[in-house]
Order: sequence, then structure tokens, then C-alpha cells
Amino acid sequence: MAAKKPGAPATTDEQWSRVRGQLRAEFGEAAYNSWLQPLSLDSVSDGRVTMHAPTRFMREWVVSRYADRIRALWRGEDPKISAIDIAVRAKGAVAVARDETPVAPVAPAARAGSDAAEGRAPAVERNFTGALDLRYNFDNFVVGKSNEFAHAAAQRVANADEVPFNPLFIYGGVGLGKTHLMHGIAWEIRRRDPQRRVIYLSAEKFMYQFIRALRFHDTMAFKEQFRSVDVLMIDDVQFISG
Repeated sequence: MAAKKPGAPATTDEQWSRVRGQLRAEFGEAAYNSWLQPLSLDSVSDGRVTMHAPTRFMREWVVSRYADRIRALWRGEDPKISAIDIAVRAKGAVAVARDETPVAPVAPAARAGSDAAEGRAPAVERNFTGALDLRYNFDNFVVGKSNEFAHAAAQRVANADEVPFNPLFIYGGVGLGKTHLMHGIAWEIRRRDPQRRVIYLSAEKFMYQFIRALRFHDTMAFKEQFRSVDVLMIDDVQFISG
């Protein structure tokens, strides 16, 4: 194979690789693996980049949250790029949509020999709760006028045998202690009754599980994952609004 000449223009694959690397760096490993890694590059021609996603739902998710940045990164690689087309490929069909109706996410690619590669729905993930931070507990939460009501409600949930508020929705600006209170609830429930099942996860991970269930036609197992817990806590729930 001939070596690439110094100063030669970057190939399409090299450009796509850099775009993907930048997306991973900007949005983080979890978001990248859940929503961006499954996108595939089809072609770059006449100023248009054509990619495809496995489902329409995934395409719409990426379009609404990541398409503008994907387009900007491609233009950074090639100023002649004017638009991005997202093709939805499902069950052998291909539907192409212009970047007016951008992209959406997918589960990671199946490994050879895995359930997904063999066309079977994967086994239910039994332990997908997020890690809890030991620093975030009620003992070191600073209570003030702006958060005393939220703090009191969180303590009621944590100290009750049955959840008194369903759902409890904690709303506030960045850095005001929403995540701290959620972790505090989980720690206190576990301290009082280690047998109670508490799941804490991000909205993004929740959506990943949902899309995974849709992809493998396994929505009943998805429902059972959450119906079988005592307390379900979803952080940054605004991520799935709309």
C-alpha cells in the first residue's frame, strides 16, 4: 500500500475520525457511546455529508441535540461542507432526511457471538445504577432559605417506609445541590434498610436503556427493570423533556 504523501489532503475517513474524536472529547464517553458512536458515514459529495443511524427515533434524538455541532465540526474539516444528510436504515430500508430534521442515537455495535449479533434480545442488565458519591449526604448538605423546602422533602422521602411524594421533582439552577440531595436520599435509604432497592442513574443512561429495549423489542423487560425497584431516581431529567 502506498504511503500518504506529506501535505496531501486528509481523506474522508481521516476527517470523520477527527470529527468523532472531537465529539467524544466534548460530550463525554457516556454520551458518545450511547448516541454518537453508532452513527456511520456513508459518503461526502458535493458539499454534503451523508451518514446513517439505525432507527428514526435515534436519528431524531441526535438531530435535536448534536446535529448542529456535528455539522460545525465537519465544516472545520472541510469549509465546502454545507449540509448533513442523515439516512435512517432499518430492516433493509433507507430513508434519507436533510439536516433540517437532524439525527438520533443507538446502542453500541454488537460483538461477534453476542446476543445482539445473533439477533436475540440481550439479557436484562441487573445492576445499572450509577455510582453514588460518599461526599453527598445529608450531614454535609448546607441548608439555606433557597433550598430548605427541597431538603425537608428529600428527608421525608429518605426516612419514610413508603415514598410520600411520587414523583418528587427537584428543580433549581446549576450548583444548588440537586444531585447532592438525590445522593443523600439514596445513602439514607440504604443506611436505614439495606434490603430496599434504590436505583440512581442519569437521564441519558435511562434513555439508552429505553432505546436498547426498543431496538431488541424487549420493552416488557425494560419496564420490569424499573417496576421492581423501591425508589427510582433520575438525574438531569430535563434531558428527556419533550
